Amino acid sequence: MTAAAFILSLVLGVPIGLILCIAALVFIVQTDNLVLLDSFGLKFFTSLDNFGLLAIPLFILIGELMNGAGITTRLVRLAAVFVGALKGGLAYINLLANMMVASILGSATAQIAMMAQVMVPEMHKAGYDRAFATGLTAFGGLLGPIIPPSIVFVVYAVLAQVAVGDMLLAGILPGLLLGGLFIGTVAALGYRQNYPAGQRLSWFERLAALRAALPMLSIPAVIIGMIIGGYGSPTEAAAVGALLAALIGMFHTRTLHLRDFPAILLRTGLSAALVLFLVAAAGVFSWVLIFGQVPQVAAEWLQEVATTPTAFMLLVLVLLLLVGTVIDGIPGLIMVVPILLPIATEVYGIHPLHFGVVVSVNLILGLLSPPVGVGLFVAASVAGVSPLRVFAVTLPFYLVSCAALVILALVPWFSLALL
Repeated sequence: MTAAAFILSLVLGVPIGLILCIAALVFIVQTDNLVLLDSFGLKFFTSLDNFGLLAIPLFILIGELMNGAGITTRLVRLAAVFVGALKGGLAYINLLANMMVASILGSATAQIAMMAQVMVPEMHKAGYDRAFATGLTAFGGLLGPIIPPSIVFVVYAVLAQVAVGDMLLAGILPGLLLGGLFIGTVAALGYRQNYPAGQRLSWFERLAALRAALPMLSIPAVIIGMIIGGYGSPTEAAAVGALLAALIGMFHTRTLHLRDFPAILLRTGLSAALVLFLVAAAGVFSWVLIFGQVPQVAAEWLQEVATTPTAFMLLVLVLLLLVGTVIDGIPGLIMVVPILLPIATEVYGIHPLHFGVVVSVNLILGLLSPPVGVGLFVAASVAGVSPLRVFAVTLPFYLVSCAALVILALVPWFSLALL
């Protein structure tokens, strides 16, 4: 009955947070454990009683402040300093700028929407296929939830009860790996399809671009530096980053004004409330799953199918890629982590941070996977092209992403080397 209620709610389009609460209530009624209802509200509240969760609204606030500070055009100009003169220069600029933006925003959909508005018209004007430019921007947006700061990693850290700082550090090398593979794919495609060369900047233009963008890059540098150096928790580092973003927007770019802050804080509160409600609902859902011994039953089945850690990880990749095609990253994370994490760590001895990187990247890839592919639809709607055509012309990037996922699953070094 619980599974039927869950699937029916999902088919009807009920928000995933409510689905988790409904499934938990149905399970309580089905098993006649009505005494659990007395603790339902308390569990909902205590699921949010975690200092690390304060990093979520702060990271969202940084993104909102930097949007108002004119981040994108300055970082695109900075990327042109390094790769603008190469053959296929705008494609490289797109990816490099996405990596820079990812180190500040931490949200794939926000990054895809923002970068598509800037890069797609410029690439199309330079002679690139509009669908290819859109798809390249969308795949560049995958780096947002991987390269710190990352809201997805913060949510995983809370669910898995691991240090948020360690989880953020675990995403640095995987993000660079994925970015490097994307750049290599652009180089290979450019060699075959003869992409146009980019514009060569003068030394004066390069210095101007560096001067305009370097203050913005101080934000991720300070955040990561505080975490690695032990000068503050991720939450405290995010607070400092938000202060820096506000100061840069007000006094460096001069595009932020005091009158803008009420709207910024309102958007931040609404976005944070959505994520935190999902986390609270996940706490209740996990509590019910554990009470019903669902992880134990799943562990028995998985042990029969996958006899080694490698087989288990490959099976997880396939299962989560299917889940990610119909459910967004954070809701998917909330659904699968309470079931799969105990099996991964206790049965197969997989490091929780390594497992977290693989699961997170796997579900994030679902943003660009048919049939739902929220990231594809966002990019396609902004650029005015067909989502299916976008996916078709950028299929090499999808295959490269899948290859990177297999590498991350089988080689824990990428996730654990910086710890």
